[in-house]
Amino acid sequence: MKKYIVGAVAASLLVISAGEAKAVDIKVIHAGELLAVPGEAPKKNQTIIVEDGRIKAVRDGFIAASEFGDTAVEVDLSKSFVMPGLMDMHVHLQGELSANSDSEMLRMSAADRGMESVMFAKRTLMAGFTTVRNLGAEPTHIYALRDASNKGWVDSPRIIASGGVAATGGHGDVDGMRHDLLEKYTSKTICDGPYDCRRAVRRAVKFGADLIKITATGGVLSDTNTGTGQQMTDDELKEIMDTAHGLGRKVAAHAHSAGGINAALRAGVDSIEHGSYADKTSIKLMKKSGAYLVPTLLAGATVVKMAKSSNFMSDQIKAKAIRVGGDMMAHFSVAYKAGVNIAFGTDSGVSRHGTNAEEALLMEKAGMSRMDVLKSATVSAADLIDMSDSLGTIEAGKYADIIATDSSALDDLKELLEVDFVMKSGKIYKQ
Repeated sequence: MKKYIVGAVAASLLVISAGEAKAVDIKVIHAGELLAVPGEAPKKNQTIIVEDGRIKAVRDGFIAASEFGDTAVEVDLSKSFVMPGLMDMHVHLQGELSANSDSEMLRMSAADRGMESVMFAKRTLMAGFTTVRNLGAEPTHIYALRDASNKGWVDSPRIIASGGVAATGGHGDVDGMRHDLLEKYTSKTICDGPYDCRRAVRRAVKFGADLIKITATGGVLSDTNTGTGQQMTDDELKEIMDTAHGLGRKVAAHAHSAGGINAALRAGVDSIEHGSYADKTSIKLMKKSGAYLVPTLLAGATVVKMAKSSNFMSDQIKAKAIRVGGDMMAHFSVAYKAGVNIAFGTDSGVSRHGTNAEEALLMEKAGMSRMDVLKSATVSAADLIDMSDSLGTIEAGKYADIIATDSSALDDLKELLEVDFVMKSGKIYKQ
């Protein structure tokens, strides 16, 4: 008798489950001009069929939504320029550089920072950036934000979040505070020597890092007079690369000086962030290994402007900002013309969140073609994070990350400053 009751209950649950089966979410997008694969010519009057968050097919002409069932929703972008969602490979969603940065560090809790980062993430998404790589943040909250984004709990780009590893006293370590606060805020992934750096990498991965971000050289915004030359030693760099790669994690290196850039590349780094003084050897090494350059020209332009127009920076930061920020464009131009791999990145958090597309204008100003700029923010960015099978183009099987502007960004990149439509994984966030 008991067996019969259990069987009957199980059968009834199956009936209920069948009756409550979730309807397939279908959206039919009419694109007036579609740049489905940046690097290839756009096409006119295309229909994109999106099913449960992924692209089902792309077809010629405008096909009525009714052909895909009664519940299919038609999205009219027939007068718009449509392309894959933009991707920023260098952001800092926790915070924004300003005259109040020091006081906010002391007044805001980690939880406050976490809530603020939700706001900055939404601004970034609404600007058309559907995927970002966050390179440096308080780990607990950035990993929580990443996971919340993946679960659909918050309106946010897809986040690839790093764990940071830096040398004691170098860029990436805390500075500019009294001694007891320096002790309090020093991260447990600050390291000295190759074996300690191995430990730091393992710890970062243990707590949730998708990749490792290192500071191979000094930095502009470190409140120290340690310069922008190489700070992590060759043996430390090599141990970090070997450990991270052994754990299936890529490594991004903050690097300004040619010496630090080249040391990181020889050690096997996957991307150079900033690359302010990349030289002929740097270019040769990047082309040989396939490593990416993530230029962050917007950060350079931002710190130069702040150094010249505000008084909250120390004299040593001002001097570095004006020198390094002013030199970045010329070195990027040489690297681009030499044919290195380039992925779009802004260092937003230095610049204001939501203004990420201004990087595109600077890249064009430095000599990059509009098509290559768009490719750097889509196809190339997807390759850098090993997600080419699901991101970067509008093709069958990939996530439906789609944006639209009034007119073609291939005619004027300023169109990216006012994105009118944003879809991530099939959900419309802005229309």
